[in-house]
Formats: sequence, C-alpha cells, structure tokens
Amino acid sequence: MSERSILITGCSSGIGHHCAGALKEHGWRVFATARNPEDVVRLESEGFEALHLDYADPATITACVEEVTKRTGGKLTALFNNGAYSQPGAVEDLPVAALRAQFEVNVLGWHELVTQVLPIMRAQGSGRIVQNSSVLGLVALKWRGAYVASKFALEALSDTLRLELRGTDIHVITLEPGPISSQFAANSAKNLRKNIDIENSVHSASYAKHLKMLDAGGTNSRVKLEPKAVCDKLIWALESPWPKAHYYVTFPTHLLATFRRILPQRMLDRFLIFASGKE
Repeated sequence: MSERSILITGCSSGIGHHCAGALKEHGWRVFATARNPEDVVRLESEGFEALHLDYADPATITACVEEVTKRTGGKLTALFNNGAYSQPGAVEDLPVAALRAQFEVNVLGWHELVTQVLPIMRAQGSGRIVQNSSVLGLVALKWRGAYVASKFALEALSDTLRLELRGTDIHVITLEPGPISSQFAANSAKNLRKNIDIENSVHSASYAKHLKMLDAGGTNSRVKLEPKAVCDKLIWALESPWPKAHYYVTFPTHLLATFRRILPQRMLDRFLIFASGKE
C-alpha cells in the first residue's frame, strides 16, 4: 500500500494525542478520534483528520469507519485501539451498572471497532490491529477490579483473534504500558467519587488513601514515563516486518510480568497487595 493510514482512538489527550502527532510526522495518514465533539473540533484545528467516535455509541463507530473508508478508497493500514477509562472501587462495592459501563467502553466498543475494520484489512490482504492494554491486563491490583477485568478480557480477545488470523498478513498486537503521564488518574478519581458509595463502604478508609493518591497524579512520578514511551513501541508494532504479540512498555510492567511467571501465587499476592497501596 503506497499510503500508510491509521485510525487512532482516544486522541483528545495523553497517549492517543501524542501518538497521533508523532505518526503524522512519521509519514502516516492519521485519522484521530475523540469522544467529545469539542475535542474533535480542537483536533481539526491542530491539523488532524479528526472524527467523532464514542465506544459506548455503536452508531458513531460505524459512521467513523464508513468515513475513513470513504476518504481512503476502502483502505486502512492499521487500527490503534486506545481510548479507555478506569472505574475504581472494591469489587463488592461495584454497582452492576458501573461494571457494565466499564465493559461497554473498554471491551465491547473496542470489539465493535475491530470487527468493522477487519473486513477492510481482509479485502486488502494485510493490516495491523494494535490494542493498548495495560499492566493490569497481566496482574490484578486492589480497588481496580472493573478495569482489571476489562483489560484481562481485552487480552483474551486479542490473543484469540491473533490465533484465528494466523496465516493471514493481519497482525494483532497488544501494548502493555504501566504508569504513563496522562489525565488517567484524575478521571479515575472522578469515577470513584461518582459511582462508589464511599461513605457507607467498609473500605472507606482505604478509599480515602486511594483518592489521595489519585488526586496527586497516581503512580509515583519516579516510575512514570511520558506517552512517547508507548509511541515508540507502537511504531515498532506498526512497522516491524515481524511484530511481537506483546510489547511491555515500563519497568513496572516488565517487573510484574516476570513476578507473575516465577513467583508462587501466595508470594505474588503479597506483593500485589503491597503494590496496590504504592501504585
């Protein structure tokens, strides 16, 4: 394909915004999406081909894919599924509606977009589907059950799809970032306050500590990386002739992936409980 094109979701800020700009400079034709219409307008003013896409609204997914294929003549080199959010809260405190909403955006919306893009890639005989997962798609931490469950589900769907596409030139790749500088922690704090009955929970004291951490920006800044670290792995995933199935991004991701492989479960659990208060 003479023109390399990519559809990137969640481009209003953070990882998505950085990757959209970097890939544009790298010679890719970038279709950058955002959930809020005002962010779409801002992205257009920054020179992007910006489109509206809300994972919770299937009609916007279909409209976005149709517009991309219209502009490219039915071609699309790659998809970078990136937009997501976190709903914190102890599992026993999670309202079913909040858990359902988490899966609607982080899993079902991603799946809908993948299934609509795949026929394009099959018709052209090639493509890359890159899923921005998380270290929490590898291990669990306390107070993050909804998000962990959504990322475990994403890992499972992506691994299965990769097996099913074996023999084609369509590659399914997951990125596993750890702590990255973004608005993620601030948005998580809003969702915790909005959807969890903090005051009447047996975990209220723990929530107070967790909110203090989120309000301070989340993970200790000493282990945080900038979005560029994810983008570097994304470029490898997109441009390598033989991409890996998984790309770990940060030191905590490498560390926890190693611990998951070598530690007995009880020892791993002790470390994850400790890390839940330090993350």
